[in-house]
Amino acid sequence: MKEGDLKKLFSIPVIVAALGYFVDIYDLLLFSIVRIPSLRGLGVPDAALFDQGEFLLRVQMGGLLVGGIIWGIMGDKRGRLSVLFGSILLYSLANIANGFVTTVDQYAWLRFIAGIGLAGELGAGITLVSEVLPTRLRGYGTTLVASVGLLGAVLANVVAKHFDWQVAYFIGGGLGLLLLLARVSVFESGMFLTLKQQTVERGNFISLFTSFDRFKRFMNCILIGLPIWFTIGILITFSPEFSQEIGVLNPIVAGDAVMFSYLGLVAGDMSSGLLSQWFRSRKKIVFVFILLTLGFILLYLYPPFATNTFFYFTCFCLGFGVGYWALFVTIAAEQFGTNLRSTVATTVPNFIRGTVVPLTFAFKLLRDDTGIIIGALIVGVATILIALVALRSLQETFGRELNFVED
Repeated sequence: MKEGDLKKLFSIPVIVAALGYFVDIYDLLLFSIVRIPSLRGLGVPDAALFDQGEFLLRVQMGGLLVGGIIWGIMGDKRGRLSVLFGSILLYSLANIANGFVTTVDQYAWLRFIAGIGLAGELGAGITLVSEVLPTRLRGYGTTLVASVGLLGAVLANVVAKHFDWQVAYFIGGGLGLLLLLARVSVFESGMFLTLKQQTVERGNFISLFTSFDRFKRFMNCILIGLPIWFTIGILITFSPEFSQEIGVLNPIVAGDAVMFSYLGLVAGDMSSGLLSQWFRSRKKIVFVFILLTLGFILLYLYPPFATNTFFYFTCFCLGFGVGYWALFVTIAAEQFGTNLRSTVATTVPNFIRGTVVPLTFAFKLLRDDTGIIIGALIVGVATILIALVALRSLQETFGRELNFVED
């Protein structure tokens, strides 16, 4: 790095984006951690915990799909900062309200609203960081945002262990509201401010579908992330059920599985981000990590040792394998011009999160016929193959100058 690069890398926009993603991940993963105690607290019988958990997860991810479109368009029309802080405000208030629910229906509505709020932070943060940092530091900046942010899952697990599930939601909402105080210190992207002075259409989501080239880039950006949310949304979220099927004798705590997987994600994101800088390639590193994910899925579903320690170790390995999350979002941001960048960078990760809905439906249909292990294997391998085909079609974006617009 050149002299002064560290100061740029740890600038206020990067720090706020990282902390915003930290709170985002805390709130996003909190449901997976408190799923069982919260549903039991609402009177759901043990026999219905799996099905009700799947339902609420689909509702939350449905909110992410809707929110991804709304916030993405707003990011290109109104600015990156309006989305960054508007999304934080919405999901913070929704999570505070979540602590007061008394029925599953109330729970579902608030997870949907929280999902809409959670959809905006990452895309806006990555877009802002990509545009305010020099090209040579862009990969380091997005890696820093993702690595710090993913540690929010660790805090969520610690809080859930020491407080009731309602209090855990209150804490998450409170953290978001505190973060809003940092708004006065953050400046808008210079690229976006320059673009506002031009007569260029901004944030036209429909335009992603009116050009085959744009549509192809958009879809491929989404599809390379399929293994990530198959892993988090199915294998990790339902780790207690998988551990029982595998034959692990002692009960597995979902919160611990989430924590270890996200520690792996932090290690993976740091590794993939640094490797992409060193090898000057996004695609090659994503390819390696997708193959690693396939190996770790097999290790998780067919472990040589059915012990708690080894199970949590495989959760860490799964997290490391899908630790190309920062690269995945960075690639999406780098593929498109400034007038569509926020729209794409926000919708792509949330469309991937939203794929949990069809993935859990497919998993449910398969597990009824083949069992939980074979069902997960079929869905998992399918996501790997689709991701590899999509990656092959994407252009390399390392070092690309981002100050351009889409026609």
